[in-house]
Amino acid sequence: MCGICGFNWSDECLIEKMTDILDHRGPDQKGTLIDDNVSLGNRRLSIIDLSEKGRQPIHNEDESIFIVYNGEIYNFKELREILEKNGHDFYSNTDTEVIVHAYEQWDQDCVNKFRGMFAFAIWDSNKKQLFLARDRLGIKPLFYFFDSDKFIFASEIKSILLDPQIKMEIDPTALHYYLGYEYVPAPLTMFKGIKKLLPAHTLIYNKGTITTRRYWKLLYSNTERNEGYYSKKIYDLLKESVEIRLISDVPVGAFLSGGIDSSAMVGFMSQVMEEPVKTFSIGYEDETYSELEYAKQISDYFCTDHKEILINPYSIDLYENIVWHLDEPMSEFSLLPAYIFCKNARKEVTVALSGEGGDELFAGYERFIASKLDSYYKMIPHMIRKNVISKIVNKIPPKSEKKGTINILKRFTKGSDLPVQGRQMRWQYFSNSDEEKKLYSKSFISQTKNLNPLNYINEHFQKCSIQDNLNRELFVEINTWLVNNVLVKVDKMSMANSLEVRVPYLDHKLVDFCATIPGDLKLKGLTTKYIFKKAMLKFLPKNIIQRKKQGFSFPIKNWLRDELKDYMIDLLNNSEIIKKYFNIYYMNKLINQHIRGTHNHSHRLWALTTLEIWHRRFFGD
Repeated sequence: MCGICGFNWSDECLIEKMTDILDHRGPDQKGTLIDDNVSLGNRRLSIIDLSEKGRQPIHNEDESIFIVYNGEIYNFKELREILEKNGHDFYSNTDTEVIVHAYEQWDQDCVNKFRGMFAFAIWDSNKKQLFLARDRLGIKPLFYFFDSDKFIFASEIKSILLDPQIKMEIDPTALHYYLGYEYVPAPLTMFKGIKKLLPAHTLIYNKGTITTRRYWKLLYSNTERNEGYYSKKIYDLLKESVEIRLISDVPVGAFLSGGIDSSAMVGFMSQVMEEPVKTFSIGYEDETYSELEYAKQISDYFCTDHKEILINPYSIDLYENIVWHLDEPMSEFSLLPAYIFCKNARKEVTVALSGEGGDELFAGYERFIASKLDSYYKMIPHMIRKNVISKIVNKIPPKSEKKGTINILKRFTKGSDLPVQGRQMRWQYFSNSDEEKKLYSKSFISQTKNLNPLNYINEHFQKCSIQDNLNRELFVEINTWLVNNVLVKVDKMSMANSLEVRVPYLDHKLVDFCATIPGDLKLKGLTTKYIFKKAMLKFLPKNIIQRKKQGFSFPIKNWLRDELKDYMIDLLNNSEIIKKYFNIYYMNKLINQHIRGTHNHSHRLWALTTLEIWHRRFFGD
């Protein structure tokens, strides 16, 4: 795993600075290339071939093609054999060099040969062009800035911002999206003019122009098979996916939550690895947020070398450091535990496997149940739902525990009241037009008045032509929440600690197969992950398979009423960005309601707090 950067001109000083600011992504080696037409930089976290021969940029035989690369190609040995038979000579044992020769052999189509996660940039001096690519699911990030004569890219935005000619401006559209979804959807970033290269896309910069191309698309198509066929295929594909992700020249471990996804992954690892799997779990003093007992059960079941990490209310300095690593505001509640997870794991391993992706493949989130139940709830006349049920439920004070009947009921009615084009993501959207009119400043309202953020969800829903509603919702989930939230968290928090995280559920062969499974076998009745649970029935303990999803979060709503209350109040009332974009009076009303416990505004208040921390770190107000 690495950090990469570069641009289309020669500037040794700038490329050195851009490369150095990525040192947390690759503390082992540093390399640059500078000529009249291009500057490239790389910070390397050595995983395969730890020798000096693996130092990037890596080149082909005549040094006419160079690459900087971030990721892992798990089928690189098979590809190397093919390339050697076609006359290509290698000077290292890295997967990086395989990409260089694959580009020589197959040009842009080389990306279709790769099985893994990657973001890379190839300088082709013969064509005088830069060729960039990002993996199919968007596991590895890649950002870029382009105007008529300047093209610059990097693994992180902070590297691009070191170019003094790039003006730092907030994109109001991105800010509006962030306040609802708690992340900025691709291709936008919070910085006007800087974009994310979309997953499964390549980009060519040549002679002052850029061209992007999609090379893979997730296609849903139900097949007529029995449950036994699907179960066996899922089992076999996941097992293989885990096995190939154990290829490494450094120690490998796993994150273990005690849920079905991480438990199955650890089980397959234990079948292959000669030594006990090093597993790591995280918990809290508040047991409604903790899963340690289930993780311990799986650790005992598969005889792993297990470590438990307990989180208490934390130093705000730690969170401010997390926000700096994010580059743009993102108020996902699981960022803190993810960071601490990675920090502690890195003390013992350099690579960790994680269970992200399972919920998106098999409909593991409760919002899929909410979406299904909402079709029945909508049979109640709108006036009764809006003016009677919602008003009554809204008056009930929230409870301090993570979920519970009252909290679930409040969240359900609030999501159901949002427009239907938000699909299942209505229950993951934390804003509404009525509140925005009260919270936003007049100037901010005028800049975003024609924007309906829920159309972003509906556009993805319409791109999937299959009539299976659940699978269309999963298509939305993978192309929005997974790419812009889950995988951002994984990459940023792991790379902040120089840890490589691999995600076997997002092997594209497994993802493609799951797209052929009918939706009613993923969410059967109100049972989430039905077919996956059946696939693991003889492999995992029954109570692990049947337990409800807990979620990887922390009790921020309680901390904002106690330990972080004064910090939040002081921060938000002395913020330049809050004064510019928001109504301070209404914001303090939300704060007071939350502190009194009559409402739970934790999502809104934490989003604003994170926004201010981000603004101070990057704009220095």
